[in-house]
Amino acid sequence: MSKKIFYLASGVLLFALCLPAEAQQPKKVLRIGYLSNADPVSESARVEAIRQRLREHGFTEGQNIAIEFRYGEGKRDRAAKLAAELVALNCDVIVVYGGYIWIRAVMNATKRTPIVMTGGGLDPVDSGLVKSLAHPGGNVTGITNLGTQLTGKHLELLKEAVPKLTRVAVLYESGNPGNVRVVKEDLPPAARALKLTIRSWEVRDANSFEGVFTALSKDHPHGIYVVGGGGLISANGKRIASLAVKSRLPSMFARRAEVEAGGLMSYGADQADSYRQVAWYIDKILKGAKPEDLPVQQPMKFEFVINKKTADQIGLTIPQWTLMKADKVIR
Repeated sequence: MSKKIFYLASGVLLFALCLPAEAQQPKKVLRIGYLSNADPVSESARVEAIRQRLREHGFTEGQNIAIEFRYGEGKRDRAAKLAAELVALNCDVIVVYGGYIWIRAVMNATKRTPIVMTGGGLDPVDSGLVKSLAHPGGNVTGITNLGTQLTGKHLELLKEAVPKLTRVAVLYESGNPGNVRVVKEDLPPAARALKLTIRSWEVRDANSFEGVFTALSKDHPHGIYVVGGGGLISANGKRIASLAVKSRLPSMFARRAEVEAGGLMSYGADQADSYRQVAWYIDKILKGAKPEDLPVQQPMKFEFVINKKTADQIGLTIPQWTLMKADKVIR
């Protein structure tokens, strides 16, 4: 009996001695890379929303995760360099905002690090980013906002808000495959169905916008449709909205952010819901899931936003039934 008591006491003592050593072991800090084509200011709301959702999943910055940010500020030629920097940091997952060019830059830099898309207009299957939505097959997964499939709806809402609309200027990013597809394939049949005449205006870099607006104003369009999903256009959304107001042109965007910055209208995926989806992917991957096993998700919620203040500023009276359709009216 005395031997048993001795062995039991020794075991308890050894266990007690081990506890402080284990407690002193530092927790592993997981590293998240965040690559954006935009700038810190325009990304702040998205980043904070994702941080909040990650906290709900048990991940707190400065405790068990660290986030490394890289911003392209609308300059496509920086994509490869910034992607390489994040890969060199051995991130556990890299989140990419900005569309095809930025996602492809990270894919070219790594075949191993999981990549999470945050939504864009380009079909990720047609563009070769994933094998299928249900089975991505590689190191890329995330959300796609189906921007190219909403073209008809965008024109329809713009025409409803501007009853006299017959001529529409279309602003698109020539270096973005999704934008080019919209202009060449999706827009023409949608415009014909609504009896609209469209003229496309390309932007190639951040210095193009003022010149393009000067030129298109001479064509006297009744409104402007800004094709979403391009990194250059997303990074300059506030600037485009301001130029549209200055030109007194009713504008249609794919994102709410541009309308909050002064654009007239937007119709697209609910951004708050998208943030939740992005955090869900990060959580799953940090806990061991593989991107190839996480299906690419399409948006379940859409929102229609109208800026009534902008309508008043450009002298446009939006029909009451159109205002009633909106999920949010900025007054």
